[in-house]
Amino acid sequence: MQFSVYQESHIGGRKVNQDRMGYSFTRDALLLVLADGMGGHLRGEMAAAIMMQTISALFQKHATPYVKKPERFLEDALLEAHQEIHRYRAEQNLPETPRTTVVACLIQHNTAIWAHCGDSRLYWMRRGQLLGRTRDHSHIEHLIAQGQAQPSERATHPDRNKLYNCIGANSPPKVEVGRPASLQAGDVLLLCSDGLWAMLPDAEITHRLSTQTIVRAVPELIEMAVAIGGATSDNTTALAIMWQGTPDSELPSADGMISTQMLPENLVSSTIQSGAEPEAPLEIDAFNDDEIEKAIAEIRGAIERSSQVLK
Repeated sequence: MQFSVYQESHIGGRKVNQDRMGYSFTRDALLLVLADGMGGHLRGEMAAAIMMQTISALFQKHATPYVKKPERFLEDALLEAHQEIHRYRAEQNLPETPRTTVVACLIQHNTAIWAHCGDSRLYWMRRGQLLGRTRDHSHIEHLIAQGQAQPSERATHPDRNKLYNCIGANSPPKVEVGRPASLQAGDVLLLCSDGLWAMLPDAEITHRLSTQTIVRAVPELIEMAVAIGGATSDNTTALAIMWQGTPDSELPSADGMISTQMLPENLVSSTIQSGAEPEAPLEIDAFNDDEIEKAIAEIRGAIERSSQVLK
């Protein structure tokens, strides 16, 4: 696999950043995850962190070096995180259970499969066209599907922020798993929290990511969203990749390009903080730019070392 990746988060006008993001990969599989802790509930940042840790640990266990049943893996991982959050509430004796939205994408064999609960989104773009986007589990989307509201009301409807599905609620989440998407070199996938998409139209997001590298487009989109939101702007987080596929792709190498071709089968690299043991994964703070750069450098170093060993 070859792909370029960039992730960034901004606290906005809030006192706490409850968003979490990260990615993990083996030689043949790439996992992208973004969770948005729900601010209307206690310790939303913990729910988001538990979501990330749970799916990262399961990826390390099952990606050997790829996941045999990707759809089942995504559904099971989100349901397991839901249970872990409830265990955390019981252990901490909290008056209510922390909650989070999540969107996760698993890419292997040039195919992407994603799953989500809530209103954290995934966008799939190719040559300036939006090929796919997750549908929010919100009251306004339900009304639109029922013909009781117009799509133009998405940004203004009073119930646009009301969700009927998330991780950590009293009832188990309904995990929505998308159909497998066949990727081509140059395709862009964006995972983002509502702090981004609620401020910017889909056309603007697509345009920026189609006319610039993700390393330039993502920071610009976040800066625009935070500026529009002003003093009360939400946490704003995005994780994007540009897919290149195989080393023989005709696309030129992009900034931040990662190649996994020479990685050993048992190596798992990750930017997701995790308490899971098996491979002592790389653990970094997803919101510290210096640490992100350090992590990427370490990943590239591991790739180079493994390449030398295999020559």
